[in-house]
Amino acid sequence: MAPELVIFDCDGVLVDSEALSVAALLGMIALAGGAVGEDAAYEHFLGKSMKSVREILGRDFGLDITDGHLTAMRVELMRKFREELKPIPGIMEVLPRLGVPYCVASSGTLDRIRYALDVTGLLGLMEPHLFSATMVARGKPAPDIFLHAAASMRAHPRKCLVVEDSPAGIAAARAAGMRVFAFTGGSHAGNPALKARLASSEPDFIFADMLQLPDLIAGLGAREKAS
Repeated sequence: MAPELVIFDCDGVLVDSEALSVAALLGMIALAGGAVGEDAAYEHFLGKSMKSVREILGRDFGLDITDGHLTAMRVELMRKFREELKPIPGIMEVLPRLGVPYCVASSGTLDRIRYALDVTGLLGLMEPHLFSATMVARGKPAPDIFLHAAASMRAHPRKCLVVEDSPAGIAAARAAGMRVFAFTGGSHAGNPALKARLASSEPDFIFADMLQLPDLIAGLGAREKAS
């Protein structure tokens, strides 16, 4: 049946922030004495919580990320958001047209989610239904944040549709038993390796124009009625 709840990731889906976030992350890695290429950063860290990123940097890259490093990165990221962050084209027009409840479930902290939505003019459209990976035990690709969002919104997981831009997020939605659309309309999504990883994650659909989303959702219900 058509979804009863649409769960949006934030970065790269509601706001065009992934390139800004990766730039701030690479700056933090350099500050900590490491070096990671942009492609590797997208491969290893896209869609994951900062807790998970910190663990990966320690385990796989031998970097000790201190609280001071994290603070410096957050200050720089908030500056970038304030000066450069834009909403995903079409999202403001789409949200009132969905016809079903919706919420945000992001790997970011609640403060970061609210700030990103605020500076892009989206906060009033999304509050109070904001869910952060800091609210659950495990970040993406574990399903915890999506299951938490569904329970909070009183929706059955099988009746939820997730809109994601990362393989980790798609895996989390799959693990939660939810349908998932991969969105490739963010400024970072032209990366060929990322596109290949998204396709191999086998989302239910891949789309690049947010204005298509209401019709795609309506199409889910129509196809299932026909079958």
